Amino acid sequence: MNSKTIANGILRAIGILVAICLVLYFLYAIRSVIVYILIAAVISLIGRPVIIFLRRKLKFKNLLAVITTMLLLLGVFVGIISLLIPLLIEQGQNLSLLDINELQTNIEELYKGAISYLELNHIDAEKAIEDSKILSSLDYSIIPNFLNNIASVIGNFGIGLMSVLFIAFFFLKDSNLFQKGILTFVPNDKELKTKNSFTKISDLLSRYFLGLLLQILILFVIYTIGLLIIGVKNAIVIAFLCALINLIPYLGPLIGAVLMLLLVMTNNLGDSFNAVVVPNLLYTLLIIVIAQLIDNFFSQPFIFSKSVKSHPLEIFLIIIIAGLLFGVVGMVVAIPSYTAIKVILKEFLSDNPIVKKLTQGL
Repeated sequence: MNSKTIANGILRAIGILVAICLVLYFLYAIRSVIVYILIAAVISLIGRPVIIFLRRKLKFKNLLAVITTMLLLLGVFVGIISLLIPLLIEQGQNLSLLDINELQTNIEELYKGAISYLELNHIDAEKAIEDSKILSSLDYSIIPNFLNNIASVIGNFGIGLMSVLFIAFFFLKDSNLFQKGILTFVPNDKELKTKNSFTKISDLLSRYFLGLLLQILILFVIYTIGLLIIGVKNAIVIAFLCALINLIPYLGPLIGAVLMLLLVMTNNLGDSFNAVVVPNLLYTLLIIVIAQLIDNFFSQPFIFSKSVKSHPLEIFLIIIIAGLLFGVVGMVVAIPSYTAIKVILKEFLSDNPIVKKLTQGL
């Protein structure tokens, strides 16, 4: 091997590394677009069974079926938002029932107690505050900046929503659009296996997302019945919100439980704490425990075994690893991503003994 060959190899390796870095930078720069495409793909997977039903059972034309499905999904989204707005207004009214004078008195007593403690330890609190220059260092321009950030978030949300709906419409209209885009970069001898992978992934993920909807429905029914029995206001809205949060693996049930307890407590701010609030909180906690037991021992095993063909322990480990690496977002996308990887491995590496064991249920 001469020096020219070595130099060419080094230059080729450097070129590959530079190309990889450029591709990664490009993907990072358009990360928002990638997120829009992924969300639109999820929406298309959820809407796919609806379109198939409309086309096969009700004999809808493809375009009419797509428009009907989009309107149905958009109606569900608007319905969720319209349910949450009255809940926020109601909670705001409940918080207004707080005794402000009593709260102020408690804060003043806490402040006096802190000052007395500091004086006993020979600490001049006022001088310490002056020396620290906390008040002078406060940047009051944060208020208009905060308002501008809120306006920016609302604007970005609107742009994102319209982008997702636009992309989802064409994904639903042409179910092979995403597949055709990927096949552009696939060698001809791999096209058949890639198409088979897409078909299998679409079927599994469609069943998975429909299974998640069933999971939400079961929790929603249990929460609603329980909250209505104990007489909680806005029981339907609270039940739906907490059931929806349950989609976040492992953290979702905890967040939903805390949120439900807080909402139930604020619903009874004007009532006796010992006679009304505490019993309602205990009943609510019992409802949460019953719902989670049903979800953990019935809903989730059913969804995992029937939709993504994976063992619950296998799913548990994948979600934990994804959570450690990528946080909450990783936990949410862990199962769909793992399912897609398993399908691709089975299609392209079916002779590998490890792949055979991992994908034997697919």
